[in-house]
Amino acid sequence: MRALIVVDVQNDFCEGGSLAVPGGSFVAQSISGWLTINSGEYAHIVATQDHHIDPGRHFSDHPDFADTWPPHCVATTPGAEFHPDLDTSRVEAVFRKGEHAAAYSGFEGTDEAGTPLADWLRVRGVDEVDVVGIATDYCVHATAADAARTGFATRVLLDLTAGVAPDSTARAIEDLRAASVELTGTVHGGKPA
Repeated sequence: MRALIVVDVQNDFCEGGSLAVPGGSFVAQSISGWLTINSGEYAHIVATQDHHIDPGRHFSDHPDFADTWPPHCVATTPGAEFHPDLDTSRVEAVFRKGEHAAAYSGFEGTDEAGTPLADWLRVRGVDEVDVVGIATDYCVHATAADAARTGFATRVLLDLTAGVAPDSTARAIEDLRAASVELTGTVHGGKPA
């Protein structure tokens, strides 16, 4: 049984946001278009959301853009909301992460009931996942790597992702390839697979 994991398609990660990724808005639209045509391929569709309250050293007034970042996706702000071009009507559950610490993987998140993503998927018989969203080289990479490590057959639909930078995106793709994650398509803002 296959599920789709939509990673962090939030206002702050799209053009005009506090930590915008080039192509983020296009990815939001593209995922919505994909779901219009392909939602029947998935038994379940979930999303992840950066949801920072006080993530400690994750935020910095002088970020290094590797371990520290400008404030983004602060809980209850418009920047933390899903991008308006992302159709969330098919999303069954949202897994929020990073409230009080840095969190890149959707598998660090929990739903409203406190259920971790891996447990939620397993209870529903999911054994395969497709991963899409923002950013290819950070949260998509971490989510897909954790999915594979946790035993899910994992595929990243690169056409439905956006990378922060070509070099870090290329490294993320190589890392996922080495972890036997299936990769299809081409990243927006990154390097072809």
